[in-house]
Amino acid sequence: MNRLGKSLPPLASLLPFEATARLGSVSRAAQELHITQAAVSRQIRALEADLGVALFERRNRGVYLTESGRSLAYILGNALAGLANEADRLRGVAGTNQVVLLCQMCEAFHWLMPRLSSFHQQFPEIELKVATLLRPLAEYEGYFDVAMQSSCRDRGAHPLLFSASDEVFPVCSPSYLARMGSDALTLDQVQRCTLLLHQTVPQYELEWDTWMAAHGLELPSGGKSLSFDNYSLMLQAAVAGHGLAMGWRRTAEGMLARGELVAPFAETVVLQDALSVCVRHGQERRPEAQALAAWLKAQLS
Repeated sequence: MNRLGKSLPPLASLLPFEATARLGSVSRAAQELHITQAAVSRQIRALEADLGVALFERRNRGVYLTESGRSLAYILGNALAGLANEADRLRGVAGTNQVVLLCQMCEAFHWLMPRLSSFHQQFPEIELKVATLLRPLAEYEGYFDVAMQSSCRDRGAHPLLFSASDEVFPVCSPSYLARMGSDALTLDQVQRCTLLLHQTVPQYELEWDTWMAAHGLELPSGGKSLSFDNYSLMLQAAVAGHGLAMGWRRTAEGMLARGELVAPFAETVVLQDALSVCVRHGQERRPEAQALAAWLKAQLS
């Protein structure tokens, strides 16, 4: 006789109940779970019907846990936390003195790698594991402690720790600029140039069309262009002299410092909220993760 199966409430109703109890809002629970408010309410009513008790008081467009609801929320929260921790252990996630940083490939390659020695010197006891993502953080299903991505991308339910600014401007190789016959370029000369395009989904906050629009201009039609689905590959094409790329200072600064790239325009755009640093949703702040977050904040200041 499967006593466990007969005693358990409808499992599909537990996550909507837990999210509503924790967030104190049906709408916020629906947003976190990526379902409709009606679906959340329906699952909670099914749970209440199965248990035969009211779990929430509904008043003034808000929901408030009853005594029975608080008791169930406490037990369910502990059970789900234990299940999540065991699942993380089975996935082989970071243990003591380990931390996992998740970031976009371009930041990992161009910004993080030159600074890794600084982290190791400051925290020699912590093993840093780096994972990369191509899609928005909201779609990432693997384990991480701290994540870093462009602010325009969906982070889902993962809490934001802080944001950092960046500066966006066109870059090219010195040889390409020399072929244009000038030490500097003006925006009315863009049509003469081959534009290197970074095409990704979702699109970065500033590409050639939006960067030109920020200066009150339209991107000329009919010009020459080359398209890439990888930001690092686009920058390498710029270094090789194939055209003008839209550069972000944090990821292009090394090439600019080495003289592999130059900034031929006086114009630039500063984004105050360009990069977001987040922590994993639903996980206690591990000391290793706190150390990594503090180091990132200092480096990005």
